[in-house]
Amino acid sequence: MKLVICEKPSVAKSIASALGVTSRADGFYEGNDLIVSWCVGHLVSPLDAAGYDEHFKKWRYDDLPILPEPFRYVAAPGKENVLHNLRSLMERPDVDTVVNACDAGREGELIFRLVYEMAGCHKPILRLWISSMEDTAIREGFSELRPGAEYEALYQSALCRQKADWLVGINATRLFSVLYHRTLNVGRVQTPTLAMLAERDARINGFQKEKYHHVRLKVDGAEAVSEKFTSQEDAQAVREACQNGQAVCTSVIREQKKEQPPKLYDLTTLQREANRMFGYTAKQTLDYAQSLYEKKLLTYPWTDSRYLTSDMAETASCVIGLTAKVPPFDGCASFFPLVEGMASDKDVSDHHAIIPTMEMEKADIGALPVGERNVFLLVCCKLLCAAAEPHVYETVTASFECGGHSFTAKGKHVLSEGWREIDRIFRSFLKEKQADEGSAGDLPDFFEGQTFENVEAVITEHFTSPPKPFTEDTLLAAMERAGREDIPDDAERRGLGTPATRAAVIEKLVSAGFVERKGKSLIPTKAGINLVAVLPEPLASPMLTAEWEQRLTAIAKGEADPADFLDGIREMVRELVATYSQVSEEGQKLFAPEKEVIGVCPRCGKPVYEGKKNFCCSDRACGVVLWKNDRFWTSRKKELTKKMAADLLKKGRTNVKGMWSEKKGAAYDAAVILDDTGGKYINFKLEFPKRKAGADGRK
Repeated sequence: MKLVICEKPSVAKSIASALGVTSRADGFYEGNDLIVSWCVGHLVSPLDAAGYDEHFKKWRYDDLPILPEPFRYVAAPGKENVLHNLRSLMERPDVDTVVNACDAGREGELIFRLVYEMAGCHKPILRLWISSMEDTAIREGFSELRPGAEYEALYQSALCRQKADWLVGINATRLFSVLYHRTLNVGRVQTPTLAMLAERDARINGFQKEKYHHVRLKVDGAEAVSEKFTSQEDAQAVREACQNGQAVCTSVIREQKKEQPPKLYDLTTLQREANRMFGYTAKQTLDYAQSLYEKKLLTYPWTDSRYLTSDMAETASCVIGLTAKVPPFDGCASFFPLVEGMASDKDVSDHHAIIPTMEMEKADIGALPVGERNVFLLVCCKLLCAAAEPHVYETVTASFECGGHSFTAKGKHVLSEGWREIDRIFRSFLKEKQADEGSAGDLPDFFEGQTFENVEAVITEHFTSPPKPFTEDTLLAAMERAGREDIPDDAERRGLGTPATRAAVIEKLVSAGFVERKGKSLIPTKAGINLVAVLPEPLASPMLTAEWEQRLTAIAKGEADPADFLDGIREMVRELVATYSQVSEEGQKLFAPEKEVIGVCPRCGKPVYEGKKNFCCSDRACGVVLWKNDRFWTSRKKELTKKMAADLLKKGRTNVKGMWSEKKGAAYDAAVILDDTGGKYINFKLEFPKRKAGADGRK
């Protein structure tokens, strides 16, 4: 009997259904000589530093570097029962083979193998490697199971990545946190990503806008534009030379151009476009795509390929036919699908591009949740565009002379809409502007030697623009490109992180307080900018990731020794700790928490800040302090809160409910009045609400 271990319960359910395994038990399905069970993501985690030695619970410089050998692993918190279930199933006497059906990639290999090792299992391993959760794909995959030994190098690559991230992350985070007295999360991918955000922010803040001018001629309803003038006087001189003068067309250049259909989506391009069109975060898009995959409507989303394999031509043609029937694409003109342009075996590593599946024929697309539906239609649109004819257009560049100066008019004439017609229909359905709106339109039929009398000349004023803040769209693109020039062309992975991890990296930076979202923009915080400033250049540069991915790819191919790679990582960590042993007093202040202004001092007008035990004037010479546990408050079983302090400073009073009277043994409400007599201490007094007259006229 074979034990099939999947990465998630939903995947296990689909595989069991496809293979006719219908009997459900506690934690697994059984039937047809198969047991199908599941992990819940990573069931096994590297042991935390404190697990090796109680001494490591406290973060101290003297304990660094922490270099465990061998690495030890534990059950992920809260997942112990799932791990116990899998161990029990592996130990069953009737189980003779274990099938790794976790996601087909580096991380899927790691998830399975760590569980297998933790369970102490020695039974033969077979590997399921599929890119779609359709029943036919599952059954075909099971007919072509491969020996697990063929994926040993991939497992070693994944293990090296995990250990290296632990060694650098644990040691660098502890090192700089201890030095700067604040938790500073340092990571191989997240830190260079933060550095890119900080660099962009510096360029924006340091930008000095510059004014420039153009002179524009009105010629037969079109506009011909001069060169750029930084001086208004120069522009004015050209205008005066041309106003009411004669313009002569000196040349007309026509060029026919083709805009080839776009490539299919990999995960990163899908995340980018979903952010641009719908405002979805990278994580949201990944979650929607993953759900669609588990519903069998999309192929495997965790891919970095934008091509299909050559053997998929027939399947792709069928899927295209079904996609063209899905609203709003059922309004597209019929076209011949050009499947060949989507296929490239050399550009597909673990998984092909993301496309819809044949299951869409049976699905109610309109009933999908909004986010999933939008992502699904986005993938449909890309598939149809990729299969359509090129967009063909003609560019026209007309040159003019007037008053001894040159002017240019540009136009564009569409000859064949091609794939852009599908894109236009989809954007219209979404009530979104077309991507090419605002570009040059048709020009009149100018010809060389044509003259125009009494032309009008006007000056337009413009300003240079600063760089735009990163959005998730543009940041994902930058992460994908980062360090590319330093990675060989045959490297399996390029850029910062992988399509599967980039969303999590962005979320981690936000949750750690190093980046904040403002609308669609991602802005580094003061703490994030300071962190980049204090870290050594190798940790903040994509170069480290570039080098790692090159070597990890070599390990996955069996061309490099895992032990040599990890020895290099340990030496790097030792050097890092030895180099950074202390920081200046000024440096330690970089991460001091920013004090919130509660109000202004009633005596000197300076800001008042909140401390642990008080609210005090920022001018120490003034000395005004409002103590949270002043006897005035404690005797009434109250503590001065931030809101109460803000009211006292702004309005001179605050309403307090439930103050306690020892004398009467009862609670009461009153207004507390700030009573500053100029003495050493601030005093308070009470003001009680006036009692309403009773029915008999008494108060």
